[in-house]
Order: sequence, then C-alpha cells, then structure tokens
Amino acid sequence: MQFRSEFFPKASASKINHEHSVFLIGSCFTEQIGNKLATHKFKMLQNPHGILFNPASIAQALDDYASARTYQTDDLFFHHELFGSWNFHTQFSGIDSEKVLLEMNASIQNARNFIEHSEWIIITLGSAFVYELANDGRVVANCHKVPADKFNKRLLAVAETIALLKRMILTVRNIRKHSKIIFTISPVRHLRDGFVENNRSKAVLINAVHEVVNSEDIQYFPSYELIIDDLRDYRFYAEDLMHPNYAATQYVWEKFISAYMNDTTISLMKEIASIQLAMRHKPFNPTSQQHKKFLENALSKTLEHKETHNYLVLDEEVKFFSEQLEKYHG
Repeated sequence: MQFRSEFFPKASASKINHEHSVFLIGSCFTEQIGNKLATHKFKMLQNPHGILFNPASIAQALDDYASARTYQTDDLFFHHELFGSWNFHTQFSGIDSEKVLLEMNASIQNARNFIEHSEWIIITLGSAFVYELANDGRVVANCHKVPADKFNKRLLAVAETIALLKRMILTVRNIRKHSKIIFTISPVRHLRDGFVENNRSKAVLINAVHEVVNSEDIQYFPSYELIIDDLRDYRFYAEDLMHPNYAATQYVWEKFISAYMNDTTISLMKEIASIQLAMRHKPFNPTSQQHKKFLENALSKTLEHKETHNYLVLDEEVKFFSEQLEKYHG
C-alpha cells in the first residue's frame, strides 16, 4: 500500500554552482536554506534587514538596497530603552543610536554590493498579514514588542500582493538585470493568526506568486507543498508544531539540491561535507600518530580543493587543521 504521495519538484534548466553568488531574503525558513548553502561553501548573503515575513517589508528592504538608502536618526524610534527601525528586525536594535545606524547602513550597502554580482535571488514569503502603524499606516517589518494597540493588522489582497511581487522583481532587475529569481513560500505555520487565517494568508501568497512566475528567470520552488502535502505529518514539526524540524528541512534541502544542482556541484558538496566532518572528528587519542596522519590528510585535501577551486573560501578549514598539527610540534 502507498501511504504518502511523494512530490518531485521540476528540475530547473539553470543550475546553481559554487562560482555563483546567491542572495536570500524573507522569512525564518530562508535562513534554514541559507545556512545549508553556507555550510557547503556557496557564496551567499541572507536577510540583511533580519528576518522579514510579509511581502511589503521584503519589497521595502529591496528598495533600500536598490537606492543604497542611508538611514538617519529620524528614521529610528525609541522603545524599551532601545533604538530601532520599523523596517528592520530587532537584531539591529540597540542602546546607541549612532551604532544602530552604522550597522543598518553598512548592511544595506553590503547587500547592494552583493546583489550587483548575484546570479540567484531567493525570496521566501512567510505571511500575507501585515501590521500597520495606527498613527500613519506604515507597514512594519517587526513589532519590536510594542503594545498591540499601536498597530492595525490586516490581510493583503491578492492584487496588492501581486503588485508587491512585481515591484520586487523590477527592483532586483534594476540592480542586477540578468539574475534569476526563485520565489518560495515558507512552510512555517503562523498559528498565532489562527488555523483558518493562516491558510487564508498562505492562499494569498500562493495565488500571487503563480501570477508572476512565468519564465526560466522567475521560478517557484515548492517548499510549502513539500512539507504540507508531501511529508504531511506532525512528526516533521518541532515541539511548537509550527516550525519544520531538522528532518523536514533536510528533506526540502535534498529536493532543492535535486532541482537546482548538477552532478558536478553535488560531488563538490560531498567533498566539502567530508572536510566539515573531519573538523568535527573527536579522536580517541589526540596525540597519536594515527590522528596526526588523519589531520595531515585532511589539510592536504583542503589545500587541494582550495587550489583547484579558487572560488571556494576554505581559510577557516586550513587554519583549523594547521593549528591542530602545530600541537605536535609545540
């Protein structure tokens, strides 16, 4: 008997490789995929504004990168003895306004520079609900633990969301004309909104995305469907029953690899994974000649990949193995 329907995403004709730069922006699920790309030594940058859930805030962040916006003191608010911005995640908040602005503006400039050379842009949408400041109607990226009566919450209409996605595409194209854009929808369940409301929100995002995905340059990767319709089981969620657990995230990652990586890239990823595994190796006897040989082989392998694939950044790995070997001569 067949107890589940496995889903195989359509393979992309264009493939991601280690020479490409990949920019990621959006919900917390963005960082799940981004961290795996980083572990496998892809050139990547994720969420320069911090985690962003709604399309309006993502569009605003991309606008900031396109214009190389410089935030000023008037762009900040003060709450709980911290300075912050309604367009940034709380990770950028701080007690020193000058330092806060310096970090925000440096992050914007870094993002702008990175996108200018990015072959791939991955945008993960989390929710179609937005929180607007009650006094002026501005959409906020994060409520910063400000009392709820300071905001109005509403669900974006499909037409509004389509307009925001088109704005994102145009903005990205103004920075890097020929980059490929992948839209995906976070499988994280926003149950604080309610079961029905969460499904309404995801439905808005799904409808809107498929109105703009129309070519090889603007694609859709079904993260949401892989969790909700393929795995379809609470054992693939964390204890909060909202966030996919490691097994689920790994499953989506493997499907992503299958759709977007060719055999050569996958082979190199396995080599990099073996180097990472060697760094985590716990020897039975750290002073043995056997472990010394293990470290020498690992260093040699790392240096070989560093020379053969000069676009890989393996300095941390080279330093680790070299320092471990120095202990034998110390």
